[in-house]
Amino acid sequence: MKRSNLSVYFIMGTPNCQHAPLAVIKDALQAGITMFQLREKGEHALVGDELEAFARACQALCAEYNVPFIVNDDVELARKLGANGVHVGQGDQALAEIRAQFLGKIVGVSVHTKEELDLAVEGGADYVGIGPIFATQSKADAKAPAGVTFLHEARVLYPDFPIVAIGGITIANASATRAAGADGVAVISTICQSTNRQQTIANLGQY
Repeated sequence: MKRSNLSVYFIMGTPNCQHAPLAVIKDALQAGITMFQLREKGEHALVGDELEAFARACQALCAEYNVPFIVNDDVELARKLGANGVHVGQGDQALAEIRAQFLGKIVGVSVHTKEELDLAVEGGADYVGIGPIFATQSKADAKAPAGVTFLHEARVLYPDFPIVAIGGITIANASATRAAGADGVAVISTICQSTNRQQTIANLGQY
């Protein structure tokens, strides 16, 4: 993957946008998102065949716009679909095992400490997500917002490694994450709730 793939990284599941979610994804793709992650979690989240059908529809849209399609946490689903990649947290399957299953694919890892960052880089992750940078309403069990200090430290430690900032990112604060060293921003609510995604995504990606 290229670091530019992380520029405007849209994360979404049906609980984030219950009205015409596929239309929202298509709108975001048309507006210029650079990567998409299916994160189907929370109350009323799809499961089983419904989840697979929705995931395949998302995947098809991403393929139409040549945007990488990433599955959050669900390694089995990602493999079944032949997704472009998977994003995992610290409580998921061991990175070495995941990396072995996704040769030639994108593997992203959420990190919160230097130790986790080092292990992700050494373990073959293609990029790391650092956050939550700011307070977020999209994840009920989110950690306390960390600000940009660790993000900047990560960039100093690994000048060329792909890093995306996540958590409470808005048009107003996206520039602070870029200034701290992020290659891009991972966004849920700011894009889901936008009434003009073309403008929102252009603003998120302009820094």
